[in-house]
Amino acid sequence: MFKSFKTGVIAVILISSAAFAQAQKKISEGTLVYTMKNPEGEMEQKIKFSGEISKMELQAGPATIGILNDSKNGTGLVLVDVPVAQMQKAAKMSKADVDKQNETLGGGKLSDFKATGEKQVIATYNAEKYTYKNAAGESYEVWLTTDAEIPLNLLTGEFKDVKGSVVKFTGKGGSVTLKSVVEGKNEGLSVTAIPKGYEEITFEELQAMQGGGQ
Repeated sequence: MFKSFKTGVIAVILISSAAFAQAQKKISEGTLVYTMKNPEGEMEQKIKFSGEISKMELQAGPATIGILNDSKNGTGLVLVDVPVAQMQKAAKMSKADVDKQNETLGGGKLSDFKATGEKQVIATYNAEKYTYKNAAGESYEVWLTTDAEIPLNLLTGEFKDVKGSVVKFTGKGGSVTLKSVVEGKNEGLSVTAIPKGYEEITFEELQAMQGGGQ
C-alpha cells in the first residue's frame, strides 16, 4: 500500500512538473498558422517569426507582397515582387507609417479588458476569454493563454498590454484564431535589411504605385 501511495505521489509530481514546464514554455522562433474569418469567407494565413520580427506574405494578382514588422520598435518593411513585370520594390515603414496604417484599418489603443471566466482549449493551449473595447469604443473578445509565451506579431501586435499570449480575437474585420505553432529557425528576418535584387523606394512612393497615396 505504501509503495502504491509513493508511486501515486511521484506520478502527481511528474504531472505537476510537466504542467509547470508547459506554462513556462517560451517560443521564440517558428511559424504560426491562423484561421481568419470575415463576411466574405475563411482563409489560412501563415506568419513566420523570430523574436520580435514577424513576416506574412499575401498574393495580390501577379504580385507577392511580403510584410515584415518589428513589434518592439513598431517599424516595418514591405516587399513587392512582380515576376511578370520583373519588378522588385522594397519600402521601409517608420513607426508613424505603421501607426497611420493601423488607424486607417480601424486599429488604435485597446482598453477595458475584462476576464469573463469562460475557458476553452485553442491550438492545444488552455485559454481564457476576455472582452475589450477598440479605439472607437466597440466591444469585442480576445482569448489569452499562459501555457506558452508567443511573441507579438503582425496580427496580434495591438494586444501588447495584456498578460498572456493571444490565441484568438475578434475585431471590426472578423475573427483570427491560432491553428498551430511549429518551432523552427527563420534566418534573415529583418525590417532594416533590403533583400538582394530589390530596389528601395519610400513608403509614400509605394502607396502611390498601389493607388493608396494620401
